[in-house]
Amino acid sequence: MDTRPRFLTILDGISLLLFVIAAGMVFFYAPTEIVMGQVQRVFYFHVATAWVGLLGFIAAGVAGIGFLRTSNLKWDIASMAAVELSLVFFFVAVVMGSIWARPAWGTWWTWEPRLTTAAVTELIYAAYLLLRQGIEDPERRARFGAVYTILGCVSVPITFVSIRLFRTIHPVVIGTADAGAQGQFSMTPHMLQTLIFSVITFSFIFVALFWHRIRLGNLAEKVEQLRLKQAQ
Repeated sequence: MDTRPRFLTILDGISLLLFVIAAGMVFFYAPTEIVMGQVQRVFYFHVATAWVGLLGFIAAGVAGIGFLRTSNLKWDIASMAAVELSLVFFFVAVVMGSIWARPAWGTWWTWEPRLTTAAVTELIYAAYLLLRQGIEDPERRARFGAVYTILGCVSVPITFVSIRLFRTIHPVVIGTADAGAQGQFSMTPHMLQTLIFSVITFSFIFVALFWHRIRLGNLAEKVEQLRLKQAQ
């Protein structure tokens, strides 16, 4: 197995440190929201995990374009890595959103525009993983994955703008201080600083895990190439 790059080890340490600081800011630096109380603290990691999840889906589409342009399987490995990680982060965001929704809306889940589009996005990429398993040839699999992730990217902006285009109970916290939805609140400077730091933290965590997953994907690709040679 390849030796882990020194910078990756440093990145792991930085990510861990940032996460500890972010958790401390969430629980001890950010003030308690007056209406929702302690459960509102879920908001900081909810937004941060949703952010990196959606960006990862976009990165997968960009990697798909890279493969179609070059036919280099390294782009397919990167696309697969981005989808796998984003599925996990986005699922965590959905779960945290449900925890926040229970006291704010009185229900764990409701089929309003943001939650509906988020669920559809998660299912689109879960289907991507399942469909890939049915394709044996690496080149065909990579080409299918590239086209799929490019088309799948359409769901990302739809999910993002859904609460701005349709009437919804999901709050638009960023860009407005209007109580236009149930669970809406205005952020104090400490809240905003905690949110920004959390987004930066999870961005570092995503990059570190992405790098690890690409290294694992490269090893899996070597194993598959050896298996194909043995089968010939």
